[in-house]
Amino acid sequence: MKNTTVSSDRYNLIDAVRAVAIISMVTFHLCYDIFVVYGVDGGFPYYPGVIVWERSICSTFIFVSGISLNFSRHAVRRGIIVNLCGLVISAVMLIFMPSQQIWFGVLNLIGCSMLITYALRKPLGHIPSLVGMLVSFLLFAFLYSVPNGYVGFFKTQLAVLPSELYFTDFLAPVGLPSLGFRSSDYFPLIPWLFLFICGWFFWRFIKEHEWDGVFRFNIPVLSFIGRYSLIIYIAHQPILYLICAAIFGHF
Repeated sequence: MKNTTVSSDRYNLIDAVRAVAIISMVTFHLCYDIFVVYGVDGGFPYYPGVIVWERSICSTFIFVSGISLNFSRHAVRRGIIVNLCGLVISAVMLIFMPSQQIWFGVLNLIGCSMLITYALRKPLGHIPSLVGMLVSFLLFAFLYSVPNGYVGFFKTQLAVLPSELYFTDFLAPVGLPSLGFRSSDYFPLIPWLFLFICGWFFWRFIKEHEWDGVFRFNIPVLSFIGRYSLIIYIAHQPILYLICAAIFGHF
């Protein structure tokens, strides 16, 4: 008899993790719109707990996207599509909410990381998965504060970088923004590409040890949401703005 179970070959737990991140992100953006866009508490993004919350969401998305590249049959096409979605969001924000404009947000980071990692897949494939995972994470940690002008271990400063590196916004996607650069959603290639690559190596490590069966565990509602995370990401902000406009009585 033919097997008709659609999810039998799918790693549903990865979809579930992505779903938890997307639910958390929608909640975060709703809070951001209320507190920042509508002026209830402009200091909201700077509270330590809020910073950790926001970083945890994006780190999960980027890491899981690195994992998922291992399953992509059309990595180049998908990378281009994700990049185009990021550009559309940037254009919409620039036109309708210039105070919250986005330059090289998380979608552009993920799209470019897909293309770069896929292009480098053969030389990366020669690196032992555990070594690749550890080295890429250490590079992520060491380069984490490059956009802020220094290197170290995450926020621990070890060496200040020359200010001459930060002379133009054209280098902002790389991780070298000028002093006047502003973006409400900014995830440059340095350091975030290395977290993406860490996720790519992580799955290779899992497969090598044949631990991937654990990831077939299915939580139906979350797995379903996780499969449509890109659509939810694109659609959620306009919906949230309409909700907030209805609450506060103005657009």
